[in-house]
Amino acid sequence: MTEPGFWDKQSEAKKVIDESNHLKGQTEVFRKLEETYNNLEVSYELVQEEPDEELIADLQAGLKELASNINDFELQMLLSEPYDSNSAILELHPGAGGTESQDWASMLLRMYTRWSESRGFKVETLDYLPGDEAGVKSVTLLIQGHNAYGYLKAEKGVHRLVRISPFDSSGRRHTSFASCEVTPELEDDVEDVEIRSEDLKIDTYRSSGAGGQHVNTTDSAVRMTHLPTNTVVTCQSERSQIKNREKAMKMLKGKLIQQKIEEQRKEAEEIRGEQSEIGWGSQIRSYVFHPYNMVKDHRTNYETGNTQAVMDGGLTPFIDAYLRSKLS
Repeated sequence: MTEPGFWDKQSEAKKVIDESNHLKGQTEVFRKLEETYNNLEVSYELVQEEPDEELIADLQAGLKELASNINDFELQMLLSEPYDSNSAILELHPGAGGTESQDWASMLLRMYTRWSESRGFKVETLDYLPGDEAGVKSVTLLIQGHNAYGYLKAEKGVHRLVRISPFDSSGRRHTSFASCEVTPELEDDVEDVEIRSEDLKIDTYRSSGAGGQHVNTTDSAVRMTHLPTNTVVTCQSERSQIKNREKAMKMLKGKLIQQKIEEQRKEAEEIRGEQSEIGWGSQIRSYVFHPYNMVKDHRTNYETGNTQAVMDGGLTPFIDAYLRSKLS
């Protein structure tokens, strides 16, 4: 940052500053943890010399808070794979089942939005297709913040809901599915993937969501198809077709990178003799609202009976368990 000409390239300078701020933040958190530990150690010595109920209570509360903060710090340290530090593009698609599954997708949309906001991440809707009666047919979010992809990659897969359907007049129990797809947001200059113009099919159409007076008057929405892999992305968040094209290209690059990551993962699993394919027939997590309350992750066996807290964005324990399981 002290080099001559540092500000000649604004985008490059911003990356360096962001990384510097992140590293400063990490070291500052570590120093605070260290300081808290030292203070608690002194309190412990005082309690050993002269037991005091109020001091003991403060010490126990302090230890509990320190353990929680250390756990969160460790979780951040686990995010060291390529693209973990990037922002994330998250897509939700309901499975078969019409309105019931579309409503489930909208519940997941609320859950991920609340979790993201609780982490201080910015949420932007890139594409939104409402359901016929309720819920959503598909939605794409850009979740901006450091390590957003690193955390949310734990959510990739199929999510299963069991409940008494509010759309069933007979009050029967229904099982619904929705898929969550997560890819890293990539910079324009990423060198890991090459996209040739002749391999692209680009369609434009009129936006279907909210957007003011320009919606349905210009073909600003963009659908981009990568022909060799049949990968499709759509973006209608901007009024400008050019800006939507730029965002769609970033989304496409992220998807192609994710495909590479998945291929490498499958190759490694074949070498180890593992079979853990994620598909519509193998959900990663079940959310049961009837006949009992439970959310269970089938990859780590982590579960909780507080379904409301999870639906309100309490996903961190599930993400924590998944990331730690990948180390074993």
